[in-house]
Amino acid sequence: MLGFITQLFPLWALLLSALAFFQPQLFVGIKGQIVPLLTIIMLCMGLTLSISDFRNVLASKKALLVGVILQFSVMPVVALLIALLFGFDAELTVGMLLVGSVAGGTSSNVMCYLAKGDTALSISMTAISTLLGVVMTPVLVALLVGQSIDVPVQSMLISLLQVVVAPVLLGVVLNYALGGVVKRLEPILPLLSMVAIVLIIAIVVALNADNIAHIGGIVAVAVILHNSCGLLLGYGITALMGFDKKTCRTIAFEVGLQNSGLATALAMKFFSPAAALPGTLFSVWHNISGSLLAGYWAKKPLTEKAESVKNEA
Repeated sequence: MLGFITQLFPLWALLLSALAFFQPQLFVGIKGQIVPLLTIIMLCMGLTLSISDFRNVLASKKALLVGVILQFSVMPVVALLIALLFGFDAELTVGMLLVGSVAGGTSSNVMCYLAKGDTALSISMTAISTLLGVVMTPVLVALLVGQSIDVPVQSMLISLLQVVVAPVLLGVVLNYALGGVVKRLEPILPLLSMVAIVLIIAIVVALNADNIAHIGGIVAVAVILHNSCGLLLGYGITALMGFDKKTCRTIAFEVGLQNSGLATALAMKFFSPAAALPGTLFSVWHNISGSLLAGYWAKKPLTEKAESVKNEA
């Protein structure tokens, strides 16, 4: 039952977004809870990780390296190009870049599993990119838009250490020390994460009600294009490099599905509600596109090569 409720994430996000749009006063007052809600999400992620997940890195070095490079190159560059194409102002541009510069989202792990990808590789990539993102996210944003908008790199770095690294590592430690207890809690962790991200989305929608009425449509198109490019390039580039289909599917999800909740929280804390709009829309859309793609791939047989690039690592 809990799994079914969680699978309907896009529906809950849309419903609560609609409520926040028409009744913004219900959520504006809790805007200070965005960072605590994000901390809950990262703690839940940490609780699902174990030390063995990080050891999997050693078994898939080439695939992991390629995936991480694509994660922090394709998505931020595409985000900037789309922002320039649509003529976005500085706030929306930094919002797009934040989405493009954060790590892969935990939803990529679920989509990868449903699409018969390499779940162990997916989890490892999410974990590693999350830790690397602490440095990469503020640095990439500063490099790409630092001349047109003030990017508080040091403050963002400290915030990411507090909001991302600390709760994730705490979760891993708790999983190691209290594995039995965590195992019993495991079924409710995705639900907790979903509730937290849906509330974050609702708060940002409430704060952006006027902006959404005027520019929401064009930002939605930009977000859909950004997500589509990530999925297509993540799969296409790895396929051209000779990786097997299972690995290509995995990296496609890791590149295309971003931790947009984190991007939204950073935008709210360091920039403006308008800068949080791309992350908010991305949070809803990438779960819809990811679910559709996972369903399609789940029905497509995998024809593995005898020797994949991944296994040579």
